[in-house]
Amino acid sequence: MILLLDAGNTRIKWRLVAAAAPADTTLAEGDLEHAGAGGLAGVVRAHPGIVRIVGSNVAGAALGEVLQNAVRGLLPPIEWLLPGESCAGVRNGYLDPAQLGADRWAALIGARRLHTGPCLVVCAGTATTLNLMNADGLFEGGLILPGMDLMLRALAGNTAQLPLAEAAFTPVPRTTAEAIVSGCLHAQAGAVERMFERIAGQPDALCLLSGGGAGQFADLLRVPLRRVDNLVLDGLAIFAHNGPQATSMG
Repeated sequence: MILLLDAGNTRIKWRLVAAAAPADTTLAEGDLEHAGAGGLAGVVRAHPGIVRIVGSNVAGAALGEVLQNAVRGLLPPIEWLLPGESCAGVRNGYLDPAQLGADRWAALIGARRLHTGPCLVVCAGTATTLNLMNADGLFEGGLILPGMDLMLRALAGNTAQLPLAEAAFTPVPRTTAEAIVSGCLHAQAGAVERMFERIAGQPDALCLLSGGGAGQFADLLRVPLRRVDNLVLDGLAIFAHNGPQATSMG
């Protein structure tokens, strides 16, 4: 078995897949808090038969080292995905391919397996990322903006009279809490719709929406849409089975 890790800014998501293809066969999955990252050893011990760990880490070197130490002596070093020029039918159009976030690269790889037409790949988490990929598999570029929770906390933490709001979306808000939440949701949905306009006229254009925050604004989107649970783990599975060997660090 292969253990896949998506070490994000808030949580560490993991998934077990078979060591042989197909890459979309999930055997088990779960998540860990950053403070409990050492618990990865327990995940490994609970699932005998793991032979590799392949991961994406955007949470920093310190967390990567904690995860590496947790499995030291149990398995070979974690193989961390590093963005490159191409992988599994996806070509990296960044001016410096190495600067692309590993999670965005993995999500693009996962998206390409699901949809071979032009697509906007959206991952909504601590940050919301929007990445354009054409029908030839070229990642053309994209956006990064604060996720919903970051937007809400920024308003609460940097203004004198605005609270950390909790409310439902309202088309025409009549309370401060509704105004804050609805404004942030409009910002998320509006960014997606504006970016999708770049491919809207192309045949089979689709928005692939993933991430823990996706459900907050999915119903507001007026674009062809497909929800996907975790495109980063999907892409890591494809990479582990088909891509070049990942890089081991630590």
